[in-house]
Amino acid sequence: MKLLVINTGSSSIKYQLFEMQNKKVLSSGVVEKIGESQGRVQHKLFSPDGDVREKSEEKTIDDHRVGLRLISQLLQDEEVGAISDPDEIEVVGHRVVHGGDRFSEATLISDEVKAAIEKFIPLAPLHNPPNLEGVSVAEEVFPQARQIAVFDTAFHQTMPPHAYRYAIPDHLYQDHHLRAYGMHGTSHRYVSEQAEHYLGLEVGQLNAISIHLGNGCSMTAIRQGKSVDTSMGLSPLPGLMMGTRSGDIDPAVIFYLANRLEMSVKEIDQLLNKQSGLKGIAGDNDMRSIVSRYEQGDEQATLALEMYCYRIKKYIGAYLAVTGNIHALIFTAGVGENSALVREKACQDLEQLGISLNPGKNRQLKHGIQEIQGEKSRIKILVIPTNEELSIAEQAYQLVQ
Repeated sequence: MKLLVINTGSSSIKYQLFEMQNKKVLSSGVVEKIGESQGRVQHKLFSPDGDVREKSEEKTIDDHRVGLRLISQLLQDEEVGAISDPDEIEVVGHRVVHGGDRFSEATLISDEVKAAIEKFIPLAPLHNPPNLEGVSVAEEVFPQARQIAVFDTAFHQTMPPHAYRYAIPDHLYQDHHLRAYGMHGTSHRYVSEQAEHYLGLEVGQLNAISIHLGNGCSMTAIRQGKSVDTSMGLSPLPGLMMGTRSGDIDPAVIFYLANRLEMSVKEIDQLLNKQSGLKGIAGDNDMRSIVSRYEQGDEQATLALEMYCYRIKKYIGAYLAVTGNIHALIFTAGVGENSALVREKACQDLEQLGISLNPGKNRQLKHGIQEIQGEKSRIKILVIPTNEELSIAEQAYQLVQ
């Protein structure tokens, strides 16, 4: 069975085509800068003999419909195509960011499901509209395929009310569903399942803290294989310090910005989501650049890095209290997998909690799952590469089977 995974962002579409019998990636690519004057398309074909053929071009891509039709053409291209007909794709798995409190598993998309995704747009105004557009266009481009939605919020639907409720008047929850939902659930689910298998535990036995560090960052407390708390909330804004998002902040700061600085709601939204975090402190949201500047003694980069790692450390302590004894601390995603300095600082001085890092192992990672804890560490520290596309493909495949 050929299964196409589509991750539709506000101005991009990432995709991977899988052969699900052996979970092999046949091709992958990305369409970027949709709606801008100069878009970009990158496509790869992975041949059985291990060769990789690539095709890329820069051109104007007016909208997501044009982008998905380009993907369909590339998948059928004479030189770099993996299929000869769109009907060869039997399933399309879609990443959908917000499913509210309605969806806890992968779901076959129907008119009713699309209406529900639309209903949750106010909870994810930057993400759900392009996700929904991706579904609509995929139904046109791949009309014979079954369309499956996999929700970022689904993994966190096991959180208890005392974890997901906000201490605000009850009617705001009952009437408007204002509560914590959490994000990055597909990634947290994937690495927790990988850790469970790696550690030889039975399904549903893992206790862990999962740390997803990319441009967006979140942490999840996992007890008996299920999410019981997570750092993001109603939106992706709260929790850890991120690339451009502030993370946790005193709500009174918003009142100050509005009342004293006379900023509009839209301006405050932009400030906290697009101009804060690493970018707000150091002027750059690329962790590689921050680390390089830190090593050169740059004061603002040093402050940004210390703030970033301090937040992670605080959440580790909080989630240890929530989960009790854990099997592992898991680092994943772009920064979590690649920044030895961030992992080192996040685990520094946690020996009293049973967490001790081995500096040598931390700096010399190999391919696949790696253990980087020291000999005296009571808790394993794992670096697990995330694979959200594969997780989406597996969940969609399990559903149609």
